[in-house]
Amino acid sequence: MSTNNETITQAFVQQFADGYIMAAQQKESRLQATVSNYGDVTGSSFTANNMGATEANDVTSRLSDTVWNDNPNDTRVALMQDKDWSTPIDKYDLPKLKANPQGTYMQNGLAALNRKKDAVIYQSLIGTSITRAGEALPYGSIALPSSQKILDGGVGMTKAKLITAKKLFRKNEADEQNGEDLYMLYDAEMLEDILSDTTLTSADFMAVQMLQDGKLSGHWLGFTWVPYEALATSGTVKTTCAYAKSSTQFGIGLNRDIDIGPRRDKRNAIQIYIGESYGAVRTDEKKVVTIDYQF
Repeated sequence: MSTNNETITQAFVQQFADGYIMAAQQKESRLQATVSNYGDVTGSSFTANNMGATEANDVTSRLSDTVWNDNPNDTRVALMQDKDWSTPIDKYDLPKLKANPQGTYMQNGLAALNRKKDAVIYQSLIGTSITRAGEALPYGSIALPSSQKILDGGVGMTKAKLITAKKLFRKNEADEQNGEDLYMLYDAEMLEDILSDTTLTSADFMAVQMLQDGKLSGHWLGFTWVPYEALATSGTVKTTCAYAKSSTQFGIGLNRDIDIGPRRDKRNAIQIYIGESYGAVRTDEKKVVTIDYQF
């Protein structure tokens, strides 16, 4: 004969989750704050005007003719890119759920859009920039020159590559001596290479602190290190980049339009919709260095 002690467990109440835990993912934009803010944009594109360096003249005689100096300039064009994210919630499902997914769904969508924003900025750094020489002239393009690219050399990330990158910024007068903020993108493979390199981590106090913390975030070797796991990959080679904040302009056309409401054509399902529009363009090749490495 069963006893109360044996049957009482059948009446135990099961505690169901009353919330959702988002899967591991990058949630915030990490790159937007590392480039220049162009501001609000009206139209399908925006332009950034560059003024090149010029040289002063030697005056070798009195009362001689004035010599005019040419001021080289070019115009870069950023095309606006429209991005959105949307998902439905069936109204018939809501009474059956203890946890209302609406807030977490929106957070998930915002995280996806932030990663997309970073992808646009990253591609503008390493890719081809659109140029325009005049109002009536067609668009042109300019790629990052080979002089600004450090090849993989069949090895991973090394001290020599980092030193070469820093050297290029100094050579181009594009470092902290001219008030530039320099950034370096890194991912898990770079982190492993750097923390395993005793020539980088044996002497410098910050390097020792990095080993203790197991991260690169912060200022080191003249760069602010920014974690980014979506680096371009070709076979066994990845491409990261170091850059000055002023190297790239980022403009916003539509700043996060969020709409949550019923869809009449879907039996009043609740639709969460988020839309954005923005663009980015590299304005100075001397302020960007790409670094390839094996992984």
